[in-house]
Amino acid sequence: MQFYQDGFHPGDPRIADPTDRIIAPPLKLPLPPQVDVMIVGCGPAGLNLAAQLSKFGRISTCIVEQKDDRLLVGQADGIACRTMEMFEAYDFADQIKQEAYWVNETAFWKPDADLPEHIARSGKIQDVEDDLSEMPHVIINQARVHDAFLDVMRHGPGKVVPHYSRKLLHLEVDQQATDYPVTLTFERLDSQHLGVIETVKAKYVVGCDGARSTVRKSIGRELVGDSINQAWGVMDVLATTDFPDIRLKSAIHSANEGNMLIIPREGGYMVRLYIELDKLNNTERLSKQSITADYLIAAANRILQPYTIDIKEIAWWSVYEIGQRLTTAFDDAEDGRPPRVFLAGDACHTHSPKAGQGLNTSVNDTWNLGWKLAHVLTGRATPELLQSYSFERQTVAQQLIDFDREFSKMFSAKPKSASNPDGIDPAAFQQYFVQFGRFTAGTAIHYPASSLVRSGTYQNLASGQTIGMRFHSAKVTRHADAKPVHLGHSMKADGRWHILAFAGKERFMGTDCQVKALCQFLQNNPASPLLRFTPKGMNIDAIINLQAVFQEPHRNIEVANIHPLLQPSKDLYGLKDYEKVYSAKSAEGCFYEKRGVNKEEGGIIIVRPDQYVAEILPLHDYQGVTNFFEKVLIETL
Repeated sequence: MQFYQDGFHPGDPRIADPTDRIIAPPLKLPLPPQVDVMIVGCGPAGLNLAAQLSKFGRISTCIVEQKDDRLLVGQADGIACRTMEMFEAYDFADQIKQEAYWVNETAFWKPDADLPEHIARSGKIQDVEDDLSEMPHVIINQARVHDAFLDVMRHGPGKVVPHYSRKLLHLEVDQQATDYPVTLTFERLDSQHLGVIETVKAKYVVGCDGARSTVRKSIGRELVGDSINQAWGVMDVLATTDFPDIRLKSAIHSANEGNMLIIPREGGYMVRLYIELDKLNNTERLSKQSITADYLIAAANRILQPYTIDIKEIAWWSVYEIGQRLTTAFDDAEDGRPPRVFLAGDACHTHSPKAGQGLNTSVNDTWNLGWKLAHVLTGRATPELLQSYSFERQTVAQQLIDFDREFSKMFSAKPKSASNPDGIDPAAFQQYFVQFGRFTAGTAIHYPASSLVRSGTYQNLASGQTIGMRFHSAKVTRHADAKPVHLGHSMKADGRWHILAFAGKERFMGTDCQVKALCQFLQNNPASPLLRFTPKGMNIDAIINLQAVFQEPHRNIEVANIHPLLQPSKDLYGLKDYEKVYSAKSAEGCFYEKRGVNKEEGGIIIVRPDQYVAEILPLHDYQGVTNFFEKVLIETL
């Protein structure tokens, strides 16, 4: 999909006339006096959380932003494979894939051995290893991701719409209050209501308000870490050039003119330039006014020698400084007390743009938090569940900081040469890029053992689905309509748990079939988590979604023999749900073989609402299934 050839215009590029892409300005509505969840900040972390909570009509959610309207251009652009998997849970991954630039290869450039003042290509590598994810690594304007989240928010049962032009002045938590313990004070910034003060009481607050977070300061948390900042210039441009890899992600090290990262953008014509500026000392602050667009263009041309780049249009540019910093905790919990205020995104961790992890880590923060808040607010779990957010995400953020520190050091170093023997070997930098490809793709996250992630006693039953890591999808064939589908795509952003039953060698639904026996237990036994934790009047799969995968070809599976729990009657008319039974075989191979599922014994994989594997058990371990859920969920009356 090509666009922008006649200049950059914000909005949906599928709409031909740029004037038709204009969205009406936001309504200037007052803030509600009370809410379940107040989200401060309309960045990717905040919007992702609002999108999740909008799925629950019983939860009142409010999101505020200091800016006067939605984002139109600029900021982050790299979307990791794991983040795209998450977008699939919202059903807008296909839209992003259609518009975005796909990062298939990365090129590396270093000083020419014969003419060091010129650069020369040192190699190209595949950007994402085969079968790491069904989703690509893509590049797209952050504003388009925001638009997708905004669509989910306003169309969900909760119908969440941002309140713009609000500046948070103060936040206070009353530890003695039970219903709405957090009081927030906002100042209106729009011209019609300039200076008006609004007060909101909330059950929970999530600060997604950036590196200078007022929420973070209000709960006494600080960003700590490296004191040395790196200054970067970034430009989204339409340009002509003789640089041969302009449509490839390119890491460029020059001998004496600095370093640059080229990121092709969506539409086939636009490109982003990350230009490293001089490092700042402890006392310096970068003034944007001291750097001009012309300065950045000149720097880019010096780095690219002998090639040149002629900038025809600048869609967006900025200069900023980034340090690797992390808060000591991602919430306000003290002395074992469950938290009321949370931090996410840049409010609790900052890092460089080189590895492209800012947006991705931010949305995965609230992807972890959203379903937990929903569980507590809908009565599915106790508030103690919320303590797991900081426990899980702070570890991930620290890993990111450690990776980013090393990656930044290698990227910023001068190339190794006869005159600079202590510089970075370009081959070593390229190898480091390959080595940590899973980390940058977002698929290396591994949550530690807890009530939400069990010890892994039966990991051998599904060696390719690591407990504590995201469920690694692969193609199966849906029985009812013979459609090849990704098993992981059945796990939507709806707060449900998933029990995936993988059949062993027994005959389909025969007398010895362990999946059939599991269904019998889950349908009839008083200890069944489906019976204990599903509120009366709700569909049997409303809290825990049972699905089954069999080794037989889909044509050998007879509808009449499928257990009723795998074809449940639902909602007003009692219509049957036929999309819970799959064959492991597809044109792409066998799911069991691709993901290490034991063909002899099969097994149960319990998957969390955020798509992370929580437990693996034998098919006959009914007590294990019960024990898992009773440590997480509240039994219904």
